[in-house]
Amino acid sequence: MNRHSDGQIPGVLAIDAGNSKTDVALVAADGTVLGTARGGGFQPQPDGADRAIAGLAPLVEAVAAQAGLRPGTPLTSHVSACLANADLPVEEQRLLAAIEARPWGVTGAVANDTFGLLRAGTDGPRGVAVVCGAGINCAGLLPDGRTARFPALGMLTGDWGGGGGLAAEAMWHATRAEDGRGGATALAPAIGAHFGLPGATAVAEAVHLGDLPRERLHEIVPVLFAAAEDGDPTARALIDRQADEIVRLAVVALTRLELLGEPVPVVLGGGVLAARHPLLLDNVTARLAAAAPLAEPRVVVAPPVLGAALLGLDRLDAGPQAQQRLRAAYTARRSAAA
Repeated sequence: MNRHSDGQIPGVLAIDAGNSKTDVALVAADGTVLGTARGGGFQPQPDGADRAIAGLAPLVEAVAAQAGLRPGTPLTSHVSACLANADLPVEEQRLLAAIEARPWGVTGAVANDTFGLLRAGTDGPRGVAVVCGAGINCAGLLPDGRTARFPALGMLTGDWGGGGGLAAEAMWHATRAEDGRGGATALAPAIGAHFGLPGATAVAEAVHLGDLPRERLHEIVPVLFAAAEDGDPTARALIDRQADEIVRLAVVALTRLELLGEPVPVVLGGGVLAARHPLLLDNVTARLAAAAPLAEPRVVVAPPVLGAALLGLDRLDAGPQAQQRLRAAYTARRSAAA
C-alpha cells in the first residue's frame, strides 16, 4: 500500500450518511477497502452542519485506525460525502465547509445521498436514480458534471409518497372511512389490528397522546401493500399513485439531461422500491416503458457508500480496474452477510 511521506494514503474517504444510519469507508486509489464503520443517523437540520459533521468523527477515526493511520494530517486524497438532508446548494456548501475544516482529505465534495445510490447502480457517472424510502427523491448525473435534481423538501416542494407519505395517506383514508367522511377501505381495520388497537382512529389517538411512537407509523407500509394485494381499491390507488410519482420524477430528470431518447440506466432504490413488491415495481416498469422506452430500470440494493466511494474514484481518475476491485469487495461482503 503506497503512502505519501506524511503517511497519507492516496484514495477516498467515502461517507454515506442517511436519516437512520451512516456508513464510512476508507478506500485506496486502487479500489482496496482499507476500513469500514457504521453509525447512527445524520440530522444536519436540527443539529447544524458543524455538529452533524463532528458526529462523524468517531467513524472516521475507526476506519483510520483499521488502516494504521493516525489522525492529525489529511488521511487521504479526497473526501466523497453523500449526505441525507443536503437538499439545497447552500446546505451542501455548509456541510463541505465543515468537512474541509477537519484533517480528513486534501479535497472534498458533498452531494445529496441520492447521488450515492445513482453511482452505486451505474457503470459510470451517467444516469438517473429515484429513491423511494422514508421519503422520495430523484437525481440525474452526466459525466461532464451536469446534474438534474429536486429540492425534495416534502409537500412544500411538491413531493408525494415514500414510506412516510404512504403511511400518512393510508391513515388519512382509514380514519375517514371509520368516521363516515370517506369510503370503506380494508385499511381501517388492518391498521388497527397491526397495532393491537380497535382501528385507525385509535392508532391516531395513541400517537397524539404519546402512547405509540410516531416513528412506528412506517410499519403501515407493509399493511398497505398487503391490503392492496388482497384487492382493496383504496390501497391499490395509493400504490398506483406512487408508481406514477416515481416515473414522473425519472422522466423529468431524463428530459432535463437530454437523455430521454437514448439508452440510460434508471436506478431504483430505497426501502419501498427495494422490497420489490410486484404491484409497485411492475407498475413502475410499465409506466417507464411507455414514457421513456429506452430507459433501463434496475433495482439496486448495493450500499450507497459504495456509490460515494465510486464518485471519489471518478474524481481521482482511478480507472476501471479500481472500480471493479471495489465493487468485488462489496459483493463479497454482501454474500458473506447473506
